[in-house]
This record gives sequence, structure tokens and C-alpha cells, in this order.
Amino acid sequence: MKTMDAVEDIKARLSIEDVVGEYVQLKRSGRNWRGLSPFTNEKTPSFMVSPEKQIWHDFSSGKGGNMFSFVMEMEGLDFRGALEQLARKAGVDLEQYQTSSQFLNRSQQKQRVYDLLELAAKFYQVQFSQNKIALEYVLKQRGYTKVTALEWQLGYAPVNGSALTAFLRSRKFTDEEMRAAGISIGRSNRLSDMFRGRLMIPLADSQGRIIGFTARILNDDPKQPKYINTPRTIVYDKSRHVFGLHRAKEDIRLAHYAVVVEGNLDVIASHQAGVRQTVAVAGTALTEQHLKGLVHFTEDIRLCFDADKAGIAATERVIPIASKVGINLSMITLPSGKDPDELVKKSPQDWEKTIEQPTYALDWLIARYQQSLDLSSAVGKRQFSNIIMNVVRELDDQVEQEHYVGIIATLIGVSREALQSKLQPATAQRLKSHNSQPADMDKNLVEIKKVQDHFLSIMLVKAELRNYLTIISSVMLPDATARVLLNYLKTKTDFTGDPLTQPRLHQIADYVKILMLQYEALYQDLDLIELRYEAARLQTRLVEYYVKSEKRQLASQLQTADEAITTKLLEQARKLDSLLKKVREV
Repeated sequence: MKTMDAVEDIKARLSIEDVVGEYVQLKRSGRNWRGLSPFTNEKTPSFMVSPEKQIWHDFSSGKGGNMFSFVMEMEGLDFRGALEQLARKAGVDLEQYQTSSQFLNRSQQKQRVYDLLELAAKFYQVQFSQNKIALEYVLKQRGYTKVTALEWQLGYAPVNGSALTAFLRSRKFTDEEMRAAGISIGRSNRLSDMFRGRLMIPLADSQGRIIGFTARILNDDPKQPKYINTPRTIVYDKSRHVFGLHRAKEDIRLAHYAVVVEGNLDVIASHQAGVRQTVAVAGTALTEQHLKGLVHFTEDIRLCFDADKAGIAATERVIPIASKVGINLSMITLPSGKDPDELVKKSPQDWEKTIEQPTYALDWLIARYQQSLDLSSAVGKRQFSNIIMNVVRELDDQVEQEHYVGIIATLIGVSREALQSKLQPATAQRLKSHNSQPADMDKNLVEIKKVQDHFLSIMLVKAELRNYLTIISSVMLPDATARVLLNYLKTKTDFTGDPLTQPRLHQIADYVKILMLQYEALYQDLDLIELRYEAARLQTRLVEYYVKSEKRQLASQLQTADEAITTKLLEQARKLDSLLKKVREV
């Protein structure tokens, strides 16, 4: 695909203010548009859209980009997904940009599968409306309303083994397409329905397109599995799919957290009760892909898994993944013997109260093993420390690691030094990673990115202030795109005029546009003296952040350093102090 041609065509047909305006209420402000940030709880509008530059920027969160990046942020999509969504909105046929017939065929095949599954869902809905057993189960046993059943497109697969297959054939779908969609099995001359005599729950992607089904048995036959799912297909992958996200994503943004439960029907019950920030994955198999899909909408994920062996094991697996992705993971503890569906039926208020009182995941895990192991015995201490330290070792944050080393040492009555050796492999790897990644990803990263961008916006526009670049080096900037601009400005200290005319800046054009928008919004009315003070202040903030980050790493290395290395590390610390003193004297 000639992707850039498609992107430019879409940009020509859509205005960025119309695209953003579907998510954010915008009001004109001079040449630009303003609104409240969709990413924070701000009360004063600091979200800006520039039709002229075709970019947006959120001053409260530091995020920004073009219409594609905005849709990616709001919908939790990758670039391809955003491209397809905006192409449909613009009436652009992506196939005309296609140069690979193999890719074109796959794109057409996927669309046929989407169409087939949508039709299958409607077929199941009609069957559901005519089946007394399915209606009684949903409306009486489960307690769902008719509105809920319609909203979630609940259906029924008839016992007849070929009803859906015959129906789809009558609508000109091929046997190959039915197998590709995961709803028919067998050979062409003996093709039959995969789902029979079951309640059908459509699975949708984050855009609401049906990609498969979960099917629940209605007669509770012990010889059959209670649930069966669509197998992996070209549109469905259970390791990536988050059930209910298409209906929950806006509520997740508003609540600033997501509840993840084990069952799809638990999600539906929670939504009906008004707790709509609830989603599910396939069982307890929460993957990195699931969390990356959710982190677009919130960094606060609350799991409602059973506290049984499987639930505990799942929590052990997912804590390090959450740490890697940047998720704040916690656990919801339900009253004994209850599941979300039961609690919702008994008291929606109690369900809502329960999810508002989560326990941080690692604290929850520690408490569970405290209950099941004898921490007064040597064997119990060894088992407990091995299990918990295996999780702690994989945490990305060193401060959090140190915190839990202290907790574990206290709980089992040993010294911190006795536990430190179990952290060495991860520590060594992390130090190596820090040497190659100078940007320190701590809690202040969003704020320091703002400082970085504000500083560079002044440097970009005001050539007479670029002497403030001298003391700033690439390693002081947390963002790779910003480092590209810094290096360019250092080699072209005298250029003026429109930065977008500079060929070497074309690769970061959107970032340059954002900085120009920032300058217009924040600095264009300041005189040169005021700008000089502001540049000096921002320069100092960048250096202070860098020095603090570097000294934190040096302090970590000093803990295990010998005398020779200690001398070198202390010399590095002195140089950092000198750098900080120098910038403060400017």
C-alpha cells in the first residue's frame, strides 16, 4: 500500500477539527479551536486543535499529533486501525492504493468475514427471539432485560447442525469463508455449524465490529464444556481481544479505571447495573496485548479474579507484565462464595462499593500466600520468598522492588541482604538498560516532557535565544523526536523562518507543528526579555531533572561497587553537581 498517498487523501477530505469534535466539544479561539482535555480532569480548556497545521495538542497531558494519532489514542487502535476507520469516514477506498495483490486479497477476505459474522449474529438473534429455553435463561435466570439482550445482541444457535450454514450459503457466502470465520466445521460436502443449542454472545473489537462468538451451553450437560469460543481466525485472537471494550471505553475514561472480570456474562450484568467500565478477557489469561489495549484508556486496572489456585497463578503472571506496560494493577476481593454476577443481582450498590476498594495486586498476592504457607517454618519461609521474589524480580521499578524486599524480609524475619541476591539478575539487566536508555521513565516523565517541549518551542522560533542550547545534550531529553530536533538546532543555530521548509525536519513535521502551536499559545505575546527568563528557567528544569535521574542511578550502583568503581562513581557525581551549579549561575 502507498500508505502516505492514502494518508494525504484522507487529510484532504477530512478536517481535523471535525474528527476531534466527535470526541471533544470544541470552541473557536482565533485561528484555532479549544476544548477540555479528554485525557485529564481539567476544568480550564487547554486542549487545542490547529486546522491550519492539521495537528492537535493537549497541554495538560503533553500529548499531541495529527488526526490519526488522535483516533489511535481515543479508540485504542494501532495506525492501521486508525487508517481504516478514517478511510471509511472519508469515503476513501484503501484498495486503490494497494500495490500488493496478496495483501489486497487478505483485506477483502477480512471484510467478507466481518460481513459474514454480522449476518450470523442477526441470524442467532432471530433464533433467540423464538426459543423459550434461551429466553427463560436470559430473562429469568440471568435477570437481563430485553434492552440488555438487544444491546449485546444475544442470540441462540439452534440444535439443528446445519441451519446457519444453509442460511449463509443462501446469502452467497462460501464454505471457505464460513470456515475462515470460525462458525462452520467439516469438509465442503459435510460442512456443519460449529455452535449448536447454545446461548450466543457476540465478541466485538474496540470499534464494535463482530469478530467471533462465545457460546454457553443451556442444559448444563456435564459431558460438554460450559463455554466454547470461536477459534483463532484472521479477525479474532483471544490473546488480544477484550470483551465489552467497545461499550466500556468511554466509561473507562470517565471513571479513570477499568474492571476486568472472568466471564462475559459478568460484564453484561455489570453494565446493566450501571457499572459500565467493566470488561473481560478469555478466562484469567490476561496478556501483554490485553493490557496494551487497555492502557490507551486508563493506567488503573482492577482485576476481579477468583482467589483460587488459577486466579492466584494468573495474578503472579500478570503483575510483571503490568509493571512493564506501566499499569497500576490491583485486585477486587468479593464476599466469600460470590461472583460478580451474583453480587450484582443481590446488590448493585455492594458491587459498586466493592470495586471502589481494590487492593494493590502484589499486596493481595502476599496476603494470599501468608494465609496458605507456614511462615514460622524454614520451609514456609523458603517457599514464600521464592514465590514472591520471583514476581518482585520482574518489576520494572527499582524503588518498588526495594519496598517489597523490605516487606518480605520483615514478614519472614530475615535480613534484606539475605534477599538481595535473588534480585541480582534483574538488577544487572536493568543497569545495562539504563546505560542504553538515558530517559528515566519515572512519575515525572509527563511533566518533564512538557518542559522539554516548551523549551524547544522557544528555541525553534527564536534564533537569538539558541545560546541556551549549548549546555543541553541529547541525553537530557526524554523523547527521541525531541532529540532529533535538538541536534538539528545545534547545527543550524542561525536559521529563521518557517521550520517546515527545512528538509531535515520533514521527518518530524508533526512534532514541529505542535511546538509552533505551543509557541503561539504560550509565548508569542512575550517580549524578548521575558522569553529569555523563560528559556533560562526551562533550561534549568531540564538539567535538574537529568542530574537527579543520573544521581539516582549512581546511588544504586554504589550499593554493590568496589573501591575503584566507587571512586569513579563519586567523580561522576561531582561532575553532575558542577553541571547543576553552572546552569543555575547562568
